Amino acid sequence: MVWCKNCNIETNEKVCPVCGTGTVEDIPVEIYWCKECATPIIHLSSAADKGICPICGQKTRYLSSDLRPVFPEERLLLAILLDKEPTCYMNCSAWAANSRFYIDGKALPISLKTFAEADTDRIAEQVASLAGSIDYSSFNKNITCFARANEHRLSYLKDEAFSFVRQAAAKYKEENIVISFSGGKDSTVTADIVTKALSNPSLVHIFGNTTLEFPTTLEYASRYRDSHPLAIFQFAKNDEQDFYEVCKDIGPPARMMRWCCSMFKTGPITRVINSMYRSQQILTFYGIRKSESVSRSKYNRIEDDAESVKIQQQTVASPIFFWKDIDIWLYLLAEEVDFNSAYRLGYDRVGCWCCPNNNQRAQFLSKIYMPNESKKWREFLIDFAKKIGKPDPEVYVDSGKWKARQGGNGLASAGDVKIRFTNCTTEDHAKIYRLVRPFDDELVGMFVPFGKIAPELGKKLLRETIILDARSNVPILSIQPFNQDGYDYAVKVRTMNVADHDDLQRMVGYQIRKFNACRKCLKCESICRQGAISIVGDSYFIDPEKCVHCKMCMTAKYLDGGCMMDKYLRTK
Repeated sequence: MVWCKNCNIETNEKVCPVCGTGTVEDIPVEIYWCKECATPIIHLSSAADKGICPICGQKTRYLSSDLRPVFPEERLLLAILLDKEPTCYMNCSAWAANSRFYIDGKALPISLKTFAEADTDRIAEQVASLAGSIDYSSFNKNITCFARANEHRLSYLKDEAFSFVRQAAAKYKEENIVISFSGGKDSTVTADIVTKALSNPSLVHIFGNTTLEFPTTLEYASRYRDSHPLAIFQFAKNDEQDFYEVCKDIGPPARMMRWCCSMFKTGPITRVINSMYRSQQILTFYGIRKSESVSRSKYNRIEDDAESVKIQQQTVASPIFFWKDIDIWLYLLAEEVDFNSAYRLGYDRVGCWCCPNNNQRAQFLSKIYMPNESKKWREFLIDFAKKIGKPDPEVYVDSGKWKARQGGNGLASAGDVKIRFTNCTTEDHAKIYRLVRPFDDELVGMFVPFGKIAPELGKKLLRETIILDARSNVPILSIQPFNQDGYDYAVKVRTMNVADHDDLQRMVGYQIRKFNACRKCLKCESICRQGAISIVGDSYFIDPEKCVHCKMCMTAKYLDGGCMMDKYLRTK
């Protein structure tokens, strides 16, 4: 059964029979605890028998809204952290939700302060010396019972997800179906579901190596590829940029300024898609779940809206959109699907190991299992805090305030996004824009989205280039290098034969900002449906043969300020 959030009714149909909108979601679930079987049981919130264990028939009690298993490796770490006997949790049924642990059904909350103040060097040494005491025998029995108690839930999840995948894929050619593979648990489940639902082991998988992956993620990606020899496995990686060097230039990523996603993940994946499919539309299956974040809860299960989809060539489908964490683990463990070993260590999500969205517990784990990288990152953040003038750099870093950083305050590069211009005193509708480097063909090429580049129509002595409207062939722009007091380099841009000169100059300003501030973030490549935009070496290039003049790359609706750097480097 599913329910329609518009009509607030249950239905067996995929589309609501009352409103017909298709806004159908899973019925909310609750997790109960059976003391007799020592296992969590997933019940529909509206189920009449949700207080009864399907195995022993005993009465159960409400435990949590979601859970994940605590593997033996994390049980050992937990005992050491709390100064307990190292194997004290090894034979228990242990589960967790965020930083609240449940040991044999009893809550064991651990404050974030405990993780923040822990002596990680001492703990890491103990973990390494006691690794031989890790025992999976009790854990395996727990999981066998867990799978048996929730077999009906698993059956429903598989049937519904398989059906969704087949319906979503029906309109696409087999070769235009892609699986986005991150090495995390959600993408692992999605890949397994899609492969089985379509009975096709030869589907394209694209793995985005951000260069900030956990070592276990790279190990798992290699292991996955070896165990799926028929799959077309593509690696997407930005070899042109160094994460630390970019951080020095524009500052480390923060919660509201995650430039790293575009530069090291979406952009490289876009390049792989462009090389394989050119301008063809593809269907990509993603492991997106609405319960992961507020932003993801606003997505649709099938998404092709230009404002929501990061890579414009693809329609995104999410088979596990309504699943909870416990559903993911039920599938992985009951179906015996191999997964990333980072989860055994206690990580509840696997992405970039230094992501600003990581919580205190994840940072604690990285200090244990990635001590060298963690120390290097902390030292960098402290140096950065000093650079931008923070009075207490250690406190700024260790308290996590760096994660809330916004804009380019204190950075020399912040000046590159400021559009500085003067109005021409001799010509109407002409502005003289400051450039941070000399006028060249790259700047002229940035005007391709406006229309046809026609240098032959301009005044040669002034190096003037005329831009013709793409539809009418009427001149709408004149651009030429210019000397202006107060500017080392400048360009004069004049608009003509248009109804709204200010609107056209606004988009001109966006392209000037791109020229001045481009850091090769690759966002523009992802926006272009035609694959016309590419960053070649240090140059921004728009192919006039591919560009259809849709102006998405110059529209604030899709690219605020015309350049992602405007968001990351803007100052008050």
